[in-house]
Amino acid sequence: MARHGGRERNTEKTESNEIVVKVKRCAKVMKGGKRFSFAALVVVGDRRGKVGFGHGKAKEVPFAVEKAIKDARKNMISVPTKNTTIPHTIKAKSCASIVLLRPACPGTGIIAGAPVRAVMELAGVKDILTKVFGSTNPTNVVKATIEGLKLLRSKQSIEAERGVAVV
Repeated sequence: MARHGGRERNTEKTESNEIVVKVKRCAKVMKGGKRFSFAALVVVGDRRGKVGFGHGKAKEVPFAVEKAIKDARKNMISVPTKNTTIPHTIKAKSCASIVLLRPACPGTGIIAGAPVRAVMELAGVKDILTKVFGSTNPTNVVKATIEGLKLLRSKQSIEAERGVAVV
């Protein structure tokens, strides 16, 4: 069991790791009783700057997790890093969840809740301070975290965009 409460797996053939952030059980009331289905939220990353998340639904948990992993691999993004942290502070929103990501000194570690920690660990960020405002729904928190990572820009990308050196 991983430290953040989710289940972590390592896939050797693709050298990526998966963390199952949340598995939800849904019930559909039928004539003969209840029919259960499962929804899984999974984060996939290579711990070297690529991370993605996926959502999968199925009648059984393993199939839901496999669908979520496939979805996550399709939606991978690159994360710019500065040594072991992120280049600058960023705030991102998804629905009612707002996530604040702040760079931290080496040795700080990942100061975050379970959904944000899963994303940061698999993105390869080792030192970061985070805070979630508003809703703590894991799906929205993961979406907001990924959105924040998409908005990050490295010093080189800003210099290239402006055409001048940034001090």
